Amino acid sequence: MPVTYNYEYPKQLRTGFIGCGGHAYRNVYPTFQYAPVDLVAVCDLDPVRAATCAKVFGTERHYSDHMEMLAREELDVVFIVTNVDEDGRPRYPRLAIDCLRAGVHVWIEKPPASSSAEIREMIRVSSETKRHVAVGFKKMFFPANVKAKEIISRPEFGPVTSITARYPQSLPPFEERGDQRKMVSFLDHIVHPHSVLRLLGGPIEWIFVNRNCAVGSAVVSIRFTSGAAGNLHLSAGQSSASFLERLEIIGGGENLVVENNVRLIHYRRSKSKIEYGRSGDYFSALTDDSAPLYWEPEFSLGQLYNKGLFLLGYAPEVIQFTTRLLDGKDPAYGTLEDALELLQIYEAYRMPDGIIHPIKESS
Repeated sequence: MPVTYNYEYPKQLRTGFIGCGGHAYRNVYPTFQYAPVDLVAVCDLDPVRAATCAKVFGTERHYSDHMEMLAREELDVVFIVTNVDEDGRPRYPRLAIDCLRAGVHVWIEKPPASSSAEIREMIRVSSETKRHVAVGFKKMFFPANVKAKEIISRPEFGPVTSITARYPQSLPPFEERGDQRKMVSFLDHIVHPHSVLRLLGGPIEWIFVNRNCAVGSAVVSIRFTSGAAGNLHLSAGQSSASFLERLEIIGGGENLVVENNVRLIHYRRSKSKIEYGRSGDYFSALTDDSAPLYWEPEFSLGQLYNKGLFLLGYAPEVIQFTTRLLDGKDPAYGTLEDALELLQIYEAYRMPDGIIHPIKESS
């Protein structure tokens, strides 16, 4: 679908932003070029950095106290991109709740919290204030993953029977998992593969972790509530020159592969049968209407589809959230309910190795 530029939207959201660090500067502020956002004010604990960000992204007012910004500005939504505190805990729950109670909608970057209890509190305050919260699970918005979701939802693909994924992440040894400061990197990154698995496989019933002690790599067996089987390879130890991720989804007679987050191959149902030991060419089973389909963007033209802001989901997730707000709707993906499951999964990883951990709502 054609992308609407910021200045083409007939109505825009009065927007504040908490956080002026490198990630926000590179990857989030620039998405406002394509969303219905009127950036009114920015805030950062470092006033010089806040002033610089305000100048670069075209807003006159900047603050070093988010409560002052919330009190002085008339805002519809606040974006929050901050780091962790001295104990290794994301700052989002407290900041998001402050914004919700000030009467504004909130978008927060991942990881949204360090515990499922904090997510439940945000859900409670969101419901109480009738304001929406979205979480930056960008991989739910990668074009390749969105296309994969569309394909596996087709009747001809059949039910999803198994999913395998690879992501280069190290899992700390069990004796360190009670220390949140030593779990910062794991928390920061594990939401990436699991947000994709939630998008494509749905809720998870349990996981079983088999960890390697040398580098912290692991193979995680997964059972989805749908009955589908899953496998997540945490491939710590791989070459730094290697592509990072691979995803494969098996249906009932069809499958697809996403490599390096941009290359998608759909292996469609074959309409011919190869006679074993008799077939002299490999084209005989691949009629034109059943041969694999292959997608990959070109990188010659100055198009939006080959920009990192779009390939990596940043622009799509911000566009989805802001346009749905204008329509009076809550986010479709990257919800606090998504976040709740992902934090429950994170808590399961903190349990001893080799144990099946149920992932479910507590009563």
